[in-house]
Amino acid sequence: MRLGRASHDTAEPGTAAAPTGGGRRDFKRRAIAIVLVIVALVLLYFAGAAYIPRWWSHRIGSACNGAFSTGMLLGICFGIVFTILPLGLLWFTMRRPMRWKTRIVWLILAVILAAPNLMTLGVAVGTGGGAHAGQRTMDVQAPGFRGATAVGCLIAALIFVVLVIAFRRKGRPPKVPKRPKTPAPEPVDV
Repeated sequence: MRLGRASHDTAEPGTAAAPTGGGRRDFKRRAIAIVLVIVALVLLYFAGAAYIPRWWSHRIGSACNGAFSTGMLLGICFGIVFTILPLGLLWFTMRRPMRWKTRIVWLILAVILAAPNLMTLGVAVGTGGGAHAGQRTMDVQAPGFRGATAVGCLIAALIFVVLVIAFRRKGRPPKVPKRPKTPAPEPVDV
């Protein structure tokens, strides 16, 4: 038994243990844990904002090797593949009934699949030093990649919308054409 704290284990049968004030301690621990997680996420964001655009631009630059045609082809392929896969996964996730924990796992997987496009977007529209360095690197080593990725994303979004519309129409029963109304014959005077 600890001194200064009432224990539920040592209370006599039939008597209630005195409140311990543990609720306040649990709240303090949770608050400290939440603050530490938020601080860690902010630090990770700033570290990622400085490092990821540079790293990504060098990877794409190495793949393109300064060739405009390779940059365009890779950009369109990345844009289409890494847009249509996450959109399809999100559509699948939102249409199916599932537990929220399972849904969160699927949503995280969709973000991971979209990561190449998100990193390219970070380079293209970022305002930090890492994004500007990534823009300069892509301008020289991967010309056309950023614009082609945007075009690929638009193509993928259009393909996805067409597929969703086709899928929804496929599930509906076919429409029966209405018969045209024929006017009733007029009575004949005899």
